[in-house]
Amino acid sequence: MSSVPCSFWLWLSVPIAVLGMTGSVIGILLDDRLYGKETSNWAAQAVGQDIANLVAFPALLLLALAASRGSLRAYLGWTGILVYTAYSYAIYAFDVHFGPLFLVWVAVFGLSIYALIGGLGSLDPVRISSKFLDRTPARSTSAVLIGIGSVFYLLWLSEIIPPIVTGTVPEALTEAGLPTNPVHVLDLALFLPGAVLAGVLLARRRPWGYVLAPVVLVAMAFLAVGIVSLTAVAAARGLEAAPGLGVGIGVLAIVEVAVAIRFLSAVDRDAELQDVVKLPSEAHEP
Repeated sequence: MSSVPCSFWLWLSVPIAVLGMTGSVIGILLDDRLYGKETSNWAAQAVGQDIANLVAFPALLLLALAASRGSLRAYLGWTGILVYTAYSYAIYAFDVHFGPLFLVWVAVFGLSIYALIGGLGSLDPVRISSKFLDRTPARSTSAVLIGIGSVFYLLWLSEIIPPIVTGTVPEALTEAGLPTNPVHVLDLALFLPGAVLAGVLLARRRPWGYVLAPVVLVAMAFLAVGIVSLTAVAAARGLEAAPGLGVGIGVLAIVEVAVAIRFLSAVDRDAELQDVVKLPSEAHEP
């Protein structure tokens, strides 16, 4: 991973993946000890997330390798998985009881944040947008991003506002044994507004829209894999689960992957990563 100027950020994929996969394997094998302080519901969700991680981290390494060889498409996909890891490990670090893997979770969370910021900050969005062909499905991709972001925003608000009005606590929080739902926090504060913003920027043909659209779509797809996985684990353990939700999210993941692939296929075949990264002098400009 040394053929592009931003190779340092790509190299961070190695400790992220090694630590993440190690912790996830331990979590799956020793879940009674590691998640013993959690409610049955939250422990099942943690194990389900561990399983999903074993899909995400190898993908992170493969995309980092392809990006190091000059693939712009792989680089954008790589940053999308970093969004997934930062999101997921924020939940591990803040909402799973303190235990032997606490520092592992914190390390993966921190490294993912730094790699994401550094990786995106190394790109020149104007140059990236110029590498997309005229046939780029900008309008349909922006509609998917705005649609998914808006629907989930309304869905979460429908779960939150009624209990606030009645002075009660959402049932999901009681089942998970948590003071607040970290998914609600991350989605409402950061991820869903980011999805809508990416869609709006892309609809207006702004350079950052071309960067953020595939990043958000890839992150959405892997987050959906996590939901499918944790739903399956909950069902396997005899806990109350929503198979229909799992199937629906699985279909949504397929749609997100398909839209991301179609969007990235519009990148000029001759485009390479080194053509769109900021030069050292540009990286220090205000």
